Amino acid sequence: MGKVHEAIDGRVRDFVERQSVFFVATAPSGDDGHVNVSPKGLADTFCVVDERTVAYLDLTASGAETIAHLRQNGRITVMFCSFERTPNIVRLHGRGRVVGLYDDDFAEWASRFPENPAARAVIVVDVERVSDSCGYSLPLMSLDGERDLLTPNMERRGADGVVAYRVEKNRTSIDGLPAFDDDPVRG
Repeated sequence: MGKVHEAIDGRVRDFVERQSVFFVATAPSGDDGHVNVSPKGLADTFCVVDERTVAYLDLTASGAETIAHLRQNGRITVMFCSFERTPNIVRLHGRGRVVGLYDDDFAEWASRFPENPAARAVIVVDVERVSDSCGYSLPLMSLDGERDLLTPNMERRGADGVVAYRVEKNRTSIDGLPAFDDDPVRG
């Protein structure tokens, strides 16, 4: 049932843009370290740039494994699953790069998404392989709504509080790799 596509064509694009959640997988180089899979899903934080490029708004959270792994080796897979009546799974394999909050081209990349006080980067993926598979074993589920927790949490912290949080939680990965260490350390 699986198929490899030449690029992110109209059907694949329509499918990925309809999904409410996607998953990002990365891993450090070598035999050691932890493979990381992160769920993503805040509305309007993913976009197809062209048939070989996708991007998503990376938000401040309790870890920064994806950033650490991308800065180390660039390998990434983004996966979309249909939980609706018609089953499907799409995987976008590629090389990712981090466009951090303090990078010169951050504003240009971030303009594709609604402003968010939790934004710390845009992850840009140069897609090398597009595939889909049946998804026959996936459950049928419906979306009740979005969790309105992350953005208000970061708004309550204020800009300085968000930076302090990232300095505390995002500077290194769980394997000790440099992660989002872009924020200036104060004090």
